[in-house]
Amino acid sequence: MTSRVDAPSGGGTDRLAPSLMGVFAHPDDESLLAGGVLARSSAAGARTAVVTATWAPDSPRAAELTDALRALGAGRPRMLGHADARNPSSAPGRARFVDVPLDEAVGQVVHHLREFRPDVVVTHDALGQLTGHPDHRRTHQVALLAVEASGLGSLHPEAGPPWQPRALYAATHPDSGVGELGPLLTRVGKTLLTVPDAYAATAVDVTPWTAAKWRAILAHQSEAARERSLPGILARLPAESRLKIIRTEYFTRLMPGPVPADPRRLPATDCPPSADA
Repeated sequence: MTSRVDAPSGGGTDRLAPSLMGVFAHPDDESLLAGGVLARSSAAGARTAVVTATWAPDSPRAAELTDALRALGAGRPRMLGHADARNPSSAPGRARFVDVPLDEAVGQVVHHLREFRPDVVVTHDALGQLTGHPDHRRTHQVALLAVEASGLGSLHPEAGPPWQPRALYAATHPDSGVGELGPLLTRVGKTLLTVPDAYAATAVDVTPWTAAKWRAILAHQSEAARERSLPGILARLPAESRLKIIRTEYFTRLMPGPVPADPRRLPATDCPPSADA
């Protein structure tokens, strides 16, 4: 597994430091899954931002998110304000994010994409990360559609002028990259969903930015206090063991996909047109 030059992280100038936006389900997902690349991009001078699908903007979790984003240099919270699928009290009176009509949720993310105009977007993988949380899976769907829709002026015109990000990545966990974390999650009864190593083609060493990443994770105090949460598990580990877990972040590129060498060899469509189409 290799770290690639087009990974979701920045270099030293505007040209080499693409603006980066994360689209994640919950406060703390941004820090756990992409805190290193967010901090790295910010340190390189890139504009960075995070959209969070769940929890009310006036909730304690929102205040923690503010502190976490400050540690990562990722600007102000951009919260959609929907309820967590497993915690309706996270946004009283609001629908659960998984119940929001898909087009409505896509339009909300398109608004932030067109306002911030990122070069690169990072979100959850299709499995919903290690634990398969339904909010993670829904956020993956919404982000994938929103990145496409953002570049099409005919879709969601109320969200502003079109903007097409250059790339979309999914944060993921390869089979070989789980290491010490796997047994820890299994011990507390957590689901463990990983992908084949070949799928997680981009491994980013974020060791120089782990201090900022760890500050951001700890900013989510309500999660760090819970023994069965990932921040809580990490907080109870020796520093050396924790570093082994958080110093590498894994991604797969969703858009643009690989271009076939010969367009005539494109795979046949799964749904051929009907005879009367």
